Amino acid sequence: MNHFPKLLSSQFAYDVARTMLDGFDKHYRIFRDVCIAAQACFEAGDFMGIQKLQRDRIAYYDERVRECVVTLEDEFDAQSLDDDVWQQVKLHYIGLLTEHRQPELAETFFNSVCCKILHRSYFNNRFIFVRPAVATEYIENDAPAAKPTYRVYYPAQDGMAPTIARIVTNFQLKRPFADLTRDVGYVMRALDETLGDFVPAPNFQIHVLASLFFRNKAAYIVGRIVNGDVTTPFALTIMHDANGMLTLDAALLRREELRVVFGFTHAYFMVDMEVPSAYVQFLRTIMPGKPKAEIYTSVGLQKHGKNLFYRDFLHHLKHSSDLFVSAPGIRGLVMLVFTLPSYPYVFKVIRERFAPPKETTREQVKAKYLMVKQHDRVGRMADTLEFSSVAFPRARFDDALLAELQREVPSQLEVDGDALVIRHCYIERRMTPLNLWLQTASDAEVDHAMREYGNAVKELMAANIFPGDLLYKNFGVTRHGRVVFYDYDELEYLTDCHIRRVPEPRNEEEAMSGEVWYRVGPHDVFPQTFETFLTGDARVRHSLSQHHPDFFDPGLWQDYQDRVRAGQMHDFYPYDVSLRFVNRYGTGHGATSAPPRAAAA
Repeated sequence: MNHFPKLLSSQFAYDVARTMLDGFDKHYRIFRDVCIAAQACFEAGDFMGIQKLQRDRIAYYDERVRECVVTLEDEFDAQSLDDDVWQQVKLHYIGLLTEHRQPELAETFFNSVCCKILHRSYFNNRFIFVRPAVATEYIENDAPAAKPTYRVYYPAQDGMAPTIARIVTNFQLKRPFADLTRDVGYVMRALDETLGDFVPAPNFQIHVLASLFFRNKAAYIVGRIVNGDVTTPFALTIMHDANGMLTLDAALLRREELRVVFGFTHAYFMVDMEVPSAYVQFLRTIMPGKPKAEIYTSVGLQKHGKNLFYRDFLHHLKHSSDLFVSAPGIRGLVMLVFTLPSYPYVFKVIRERFAPPKETTREQVKAKYLMVKQHDRVGRMADTLEFSSVAFPRARFDDALLAELQREVPSQLEVDGDALVIRHCYIERRMTPLNLWLQTASDAEVDHAMREYGNAVKELMAANIFPGDLLYKNFGVTRHGRVVFYDYDELEYLTDCHIRRVPEPRNEEEAMSGEVWYRVGPHDVFPQTFETFLTGDARVRHSLSQHHPDFFDPGLWQDYQDRVRAGQMHDFYPYDVSLRFVNRYGTGHGATSAPPRAAAA
């Protein structure tokens, strides 16, 4: 039954709605300003500046929500508004969104503000946007001189090489390219290798999103090649060379490569979007099957991504019947972890008591997870979604799990009718724990995993992260075969650690002792000692020593530490380094190879 008023007669309700939308518009204006600033940083080679923009931007949304709540409470006494007013507020808000270019984000902002004001009992009723109310299809920026969502190029008409060059130069980056002709030649070779023999169809064209994607030290041109009914992803990476000139580093032409670039283990992109829904829809055409929630999150709109995730999750619950169970693997001392087998995520709740040797607090654990959210994850740390007051169907919990929750985290539980409300939890992608993966892995898989494990630790160190606990149970293997760290309670900045060599024993008694006989400070790290608990398996020991013979050398760890302290920023590649043109084609002139056959059309 529809209880909404037939007549929107309240000027007061309209003013409340207008104030809330003004709050969102301020947020999105700042969001876009930050993305525009990222391009200026990239052009100047200020990569630390890009990281600072990424880090600071995380907090902007919550700041604008708090501002809006304060305004509503001060000017409208929001806490005391009755149901009739909130009904009208929502309807007026919908009316204001009919010509808006970010309606889905504005709805999420409305929900965020309401959740700060209204009691949880309102969260699943008509006072918030449980489902989207305003369609996002075919929204376009029609303002004078506005740039469209994507540009269209016709290589059959203009020639492939000139088209690629024009795609790059149309972004009008202020820093020059070292040798764009050479780089275009490399792209032509990559296209030829990927596309092979194909006949250009009458609709042969390239679509390129109008804004660059910035992250770390790279900018990405993202598009698609359309030929007949076949759509091929198209992404070019722009980086600075050793002389500070621009260069095309790689061409990514496969869906799986793009899925990793936009994956959950990387920092969010900085990209200026007038119509974000159009960008997301475009990206879904080159990464079909990737949830909209993940794409919104990857382009920095993580609050809306979180909103979509929860909607997807509720939808899945309605269309499934399996039970929540404890997640496989060794039980954590800090987190109680459970999962729904039919859904590819795990749910983490901070324990109330921490068994020895863990010495931490709930506040410290939450600070570690916030640190990960704000840090460059370099493809080696899983992103997490933080939720408060999540209502789960109580009947969907396995008896053993429910008993464990009631025993281990009673203060985090609340029974509300048929629902079990968890007051605070983290949700992240489910991965296979590396220790379990190694148990059933072939020799080749073990070899791959240990190369990946060593690379993961080294890349984290290069990003100034020391995982703290290097046991394999704290790392997971993604579906793409990448090893990723996901246990954050002992995580530290590498620069806060004191890297030490194990002292030489002073006497025979110390040499023969099975106990640590030397003094260990709270931030002391002894890489030599890692070997004892990481190389018990012969296959693991062999592969780790083959790929990372220096892994247990304190000198290696100190070297990473020195470089971070010196302000050096490591080059991270969210794609296989074999795809880099410098590795793929060497330093010769790229155009010496035959162009793609499509260029002849």
